[in-house]
Amino acid sequence: MEEKRTRTYKKESFMQGVLTLMISQVLIKILGLVYTLYLTNRQGFGDRGNAIYSSGYQIYALLLTISSIGVPNAIAKLVSEKVAIGDHKGANRVFKVAFLTFAVVGLIGTALLFCGAHVIANYWLQIPEAEMTLVALSPAIFFVATSSVMRGYFNGRKSLKTTARAQTLEQIFKTVLTILLVEIVAILTGTSTKLMAAGANLATTLATFLSFSYLVLYYKSRRKEIGSEIKQSVNYKYEKVSTIVKKVLMVSIPMTISSVLSSINKNVDAFTVKRILSTYMPSDLAIEKYGILSGKVDTLIGLPLSVNIAFATALVPAIAAAKAQKDMTTATKRTSFSLLVSMLIGLPCTIGMCVFAQPILNLLYPNASAGGTLLQVAAFTIVFSVLNQTINGALQGYGKVMVPAMALGTGVITKLILNLTLLKIPAINVYGASIGSVACHLVAFIIAFIVLKKNVRLNLNWSNFVIKPIISTAIMAICSYAIYIILLGIISPKLATIIAMLMAVIIYVLTIAILKVFTKEELKMLPYGIKIYNILEKLKVY
Repeated sequence: MEEKRTRTYKKESFMQGVLTLMISQVLIKILGLVYTLYLTNRQGFGDRGNAIYSSGYQIYALLLTISSIGVPNAIAKLVSEKVAIGDHKGANRVFKVAFLTFAVVGLIGTALLFCGAHVIANYWLQIPEAEMTLVALSPAIFFVATSSVMRGYFNGRKSLKTTARAQTLEQIFKTVLTILLVEIVAILTGTSTKLMAAGANLATTLATFLSFSYLVLYYKSRRKEIGSEIKQSVNYKYEKVSTIVKKVLMVSIPMTISSVLSSINKNVDAFTVKRILSTYMPSDLAIEKYGILSGKVDTLIGLPLSVNIAFATALVPAIAAAKAQKDMTTATKRTSFSLLVSMLIGLPCTIGMCVFAQPILNLLYPNASAGGTLLQVAAFTIVFSVLNQTINGALQGYGKVMVPAMALGTGVITKLILNLTLLKIPAINVYGASIGSVACHLVAFIIAFIVLKKNVRLNLNWSNFVIKPIISTAIMAICSYAIYIILLGIISPKLATIIAMLMAVIIYVLTIAILKVFTKEELKMLPYGIKIYNILEKLKVY
C-alpha cells in the first residue's frame, strides 16, 4: 500500500512539474513574440534590424551553449539521483562545486565574446553592424552560466516552479526592457537601426542579471530547509572536488554538445544565407531575406517547441530518480506518455502553421508580412523537433547522453551540405535553408528514436501514436480552413484568422477525445485528467 502511495505521488509531481513548466514556457514565448512583433513592426528596425539583432544573438547563443546550456539537465540528473536515495548532503555538494566551476567558465565566455566582437562581426558574420550587439550581450554569458547551475539544482530537487518563475521573470524583464531601451535609443539617435539592435540585446543582458539575482535570493531564503535536509542525509559518501567536477563534466559535456550543435544549426544559416545569396542578389536584399528567416520564421517555429520543452526538462530528473530506485516501470510509462503528448503537440502545429502561414504573418507582422511560403516549408521541422526534444530528455535520463549529440551532429552535417548546395540555386535561394533544417531534424529524429526503441520497451500503440493523430490533424486542418474561407467574406481577414485558429484547437481536442487517442490510464495522467475522464465517461465517450 505504501509503495502504491509513493508511485501515485511521483506521477502527480511529474505532471505538476510538466504543467508548471508548460504554462511558464507558453507565457515566455508569448512575451517573446510581443517584443519580436514590436521590433519587426518598429519603424527603422524591420527585417534589416532583425538580421543585425539575430546574427549577433546567434553567436552569443553559441558561446552561451558551450558555457551553460547542457548544465541544468546535467545537474538535475546528478542531484535527483542523490536525493532519490536520501543523500541530500551529496546533492548540495554537487551544486556548490558545479556553481564555482561554471562561474569560471561563464567569465571566460564573457571575455571571449567581448574581446572578439570586432572580428566576429566583421569577418565571420560579415555584418559589421552586429559588433555592438555582441558587446552588449557579453556579460549575459556569466549570469546565465551560474543561473543554469541553480536551475538544475532546483529541478533535481523537484522544485520546477522555481525554474519556471526565474525564466518567466527573465522574459518579463526582457520584454519590458527591450521596448524601453529601443525607444530611448530611437529618440536619441534618430532611429539608428544598428544602435536599436544593440539596445535590444542590452535588454537581454539586464534581464539575465535580474533573473540570476532572483535565484540567489530564493536560494538564501531556503537555506534553513536545505540545511535541515543535509543534517538528516543518509547514504552520504565523500567525494573529492575533482571527482565531482569530473562527474558533472562527463554528464554536462555530452548534453552541452547537443545544445552546441543546435546552436551551430542556427549559425549555419547565419554564416551561409547572407554570404551565398549575396553572390547573385544585392547585399541589402540578402540581409533582408535572412532577417525574414531568423526574425519571423524561426520565432514562429519555436513556439510549439516551448510548450513541449516541459516534458524534456521534467523527464531527465524523473527518469534518473526512477533508475536510482530501480523503478523502470514508472520510467517507461513516463517516456511513452511524454512521446505521445509530444506527437499530439507537434503534428497539428506543423500542419496548422503550414495551412495558415500567410494569414499568421499578416496578423502578426502587418508592416512586414513577407515570408509565407518560407514559413510553410520550415513548418515541417516542428513535429521532428518536438519529438526530438522528448526523446533526448528520455535518453539523457536513461544515461545515453551521447546519443542526442551524435544524432543531431549527423543532422547538422546534412543541413550544412544542403545549405551549401541549395542556397546557390537562384530558383531556390533562401528556401534551401528551411529545406536543410527539415532534413536536419528528420535525420536526428530517426537516429535517436531507433536507439531509444532498442534500449527501452516503449508502450506505444501504432494506431494511437501515428494513425489517429494524423486523422485528427487532417480533420482539424480541413474544417478550420473551410471556416476561414467562409469568414473572409463576412469579417476582416485578421479576425477570420483568429477565429479559425481557435476553432482549429477546439476541433482537434474534440477529435482526439472522440477517437480515444489516450487510454484511460493515460488520460488520468493529464493535469485534471481524472475530472476530464469522469466528464467523458458521463458523455459515454469512454
